[in-house]
Amino acid sequence: MTIRFGTSGWRAVIADEFTFANVRRVTGAICGYLRSAGVTDSATLIVGYDTRFLGERFALECVKEIRANNFTSLLCDRPTPTPTISHLIRTAQAAGGINFTASHNPPEYNGMKFSTHDGAPALPEVTSQVEKLIGESSNENDTRADQSAEIESHDPRPAYFADLELKIRFDVIAKANGRYAYDPLWGTGRGYLDEMLREHGIEVETIHDWRDVMFGGRAPEPDSAHLDELRDAVKRKGCALGLATDGDADRFGVLDADGRFVTPNELIALLFDYLAESRGWTGGVARSVATSHLVDRVATARALPVYETPVGFKFIGELINADKIILGGEESAGLSMRGHYPEKDGILACLLAAESVAARGASLGEQLEAIYARVGRIESGRIGVRLTLQLLASLPEKLKRDPAEIGGRRVERTNRTDGVKFIFSDGSWLLMRPSGTEPMVRIYAESESMKDLEVLLEQGRKYLLD
Repeated sequence: MTIRFGTSGWRAVIADEFTFANVRRVTGAICGYLRSAGVTDSATLIVGYDTRFLGERFALECVKEIRANNFTSLLCDRPTPTPTISHLIRTAQAAGGINFTASHNPPEYNGMKFSTHDGAPALPEVTSQVEKLIGESSNENDTRADQSAEIESHDPRPAYFADLELKIRFDVIAKANGRYAYDPLWGTGRGYLDEMLREHGIEVETIHDWRDVMFGGRAPEPDSAHLDELRDAVKRKGCALGLATDGDADRFGVLDADGRFVTPNELIALLFDYLAESRGWTGGVARSVATSHLVDRVATARALPVYETPVGFKFIGELINADKIILGGEESAGLSMRGHYPEKDGILACLLAAESVAARGASLGEQLEAIYARVGRIESGRIGVRLTLQLLASLPEKLKRDPAEIGGRRVERTNRTDGVKFIFSDGSWLLMRPSGTEPMVRIYAESESMKDLEVLLEQGRKYLLD
């Protein structure tokens, strides 16, 4: 079978394509790539896993294959957030890391995410070489590692906690004396985000605080539709915020004090504005091509540059490594900031949201209204279109077109950074791109009214399917 890496690693259904044999093939190919890149024998690879079914067993199989390839490994001692693994790769000066996670995908999926020595998701030029080596490997790659050798495990929490202490103003959050509710969605964030708040005397109620490999029977994605129980807790406890992270805690979901879901597009712009103000930082902001231009307006108002990237946080991570940006974010709820890791961190995003509310003495909704008063309001949204065989056949040609108008709107500019993005003369835009993690085409749009946004999304659907 052919194994391909998407925007965030290789993902497949457990016991279908995601098998122990294929885990060995992918691990062996990663080791082969590292060897070809000049990494010496005995170099260390970090191995982690999330709370999915058989996660620790797959991780152990990976460790055995790493040994068979004459590298050493450091295995996280419990289900571990993706950003924590990124931090460990950097502090341990490891050659890279392999994380067993399917992030926010449904529970029947697992995945392998390869990060390079800087803790960033491997770039396409790296994963393409790994894919080539996988294709050259046997379908049944039996490991011959010493099964009796002791496996070295490691608790990465203390060092990760200490690092966040340098970046989040916990004293400001504590002084505001607010309550918080947290939903890890049965994932790796439990014992991380909530524990850090409690260590600073901040009251937090955690729900879904146990391992459930089925994630309550749904995808562990922290979007509004999955946060009803968190919303109830926020209202019942009179919380300042409701905070949520996905299965591997690299994505965030935030509810305001009134239970309103604050979209990632909104929070990215708000936190960029807050960091520029509170830290006195200069520098740009990075967003993916699918992310709201609200952040562009905030940047323009502050005379700061904007960097647009393809979808995939690895591209934003490069800008963080180069220290070009204050903050980088994606509409799919990925965020990191200056001085942090080149990887999404949902825990960091939630703590920054709490800090902004405490420091400004204003709810997220009030802060957003202040931003809209300065730069104007924008409405953003997306829909998905299932990738049928018919659409798969017609999609390449449709994405190559350069129409003069769509639905009566004049196309002023076409952007092919990732998929195809039509920017219209009135400032609204429409983006169509195949998903890197699911068999569908994503349609993104932005306009100045919710009614027009709905019309624009439907025009995008018709453009694809007609």
